[in-house]
Amino acid sequence: MVMVNKEIADHIRSWRFIVLITLILLTFIASIYASMGNIRTAVENTNDPNHGFLYLKLLTATDNSLPPFHILLSFLAPLLGIGLGFDAINAEQNNGTLGRLMAQPVYRDNLLLAKFTSSFIMIGSLFLVLVLLMLGGGLVWTGVRIEPQELLRILTFMVITIVYVAFWLSLSVLLSIAFKQAATSALTAIGIWIFFTVFYQILVTLLIKTFLPDPSYLSSQEVLSYNDLILDILRISPNRLYTDASTTLLIPSIRSLGPLTTEQMAGAIPSPLPFRESLLIVWPQVSGLIASTISCFAISYYFFMRREIRS
Repeated sequence: MVMVNKEIADHIRSWRFIVLITLILLTFIASIYASMGNIRTAVENTNDPNHGFLYLKLLTATDNSLPPFHILLSFLAPLLGIGLGFDAINAEQNNGTLGRLMAQPVYRDNLLLAKFTSSFIMIGSLFLVLVLLMLGGGLVWTGVRIEPQELLRILTFMVITIVYVAFWLSLSVLLSIAFKQAATSALTAIGIWIFFTVFYQILVTLLIKTFLPDPSYLSSQEVLSYNDLILDILRISPNRLYTDASTTLLIPSIRSLGPLTTEQMAGAIPSPLPFRESLLIVWPQVSGLIASTISCFAISYYFFMRREIRS
């Protein structure tokens, strides 16, 4: 805990952290401002089955000048994890402090755990403050009390966002162990982020057009099977996992994340799902994010414990 407190203090005093926090705060303020300007129209739209969820509308309603808050987070939040972890180990080694620290009666794994835990605490505190600001601002501005289901959905959305950022944090820590130079690990992490954010879906689309048969020659069942395959391939991307999970939680009327047949749609009434049902829908996405985060950290742990450290 002494090492964790020291790392947290270093993060708070660094200009890098201040810049990243400012970027996320400006994104939050801009999204909330855009949603508040359109909140009356969104709530009064009785054709929308989600019009009664005022606080969820604060996170999803928009005047089309900006994307919703959760969409912006899927694009910008990885920068927070990358910025906090890309030089976690190699900066210590380049500065000559890693060898001195390991010469002390300190377990090697405690250093890695302190690096990850301190950044994770900072990320969790940031998003908890953002959620409390949103809830408090909504209470002051509207005077409407929040429903328990809305509170559960928003808190679960916050937890999923923290896990999503933690994945990029663990990946950047892994790269800081793999590469000796902090610039190399930072550029590699940003390159992976840009690939999954921009190019991955384009690449999958090109491969689909090249290898999959023409849908006009397929039966409806075969089309559904191919669509499921395409969705499974797209969900390799952590951005897609996070977007699917957050959208389903913040828009309660979403009943499926895949294609539905006409028989499945027959008799369906547009209405919000209970929180438990929405959570069951997104549980595979949440499990995927958690598994990816744990896997990256486990690989980091393995390589760091076997690494030769010399002064």
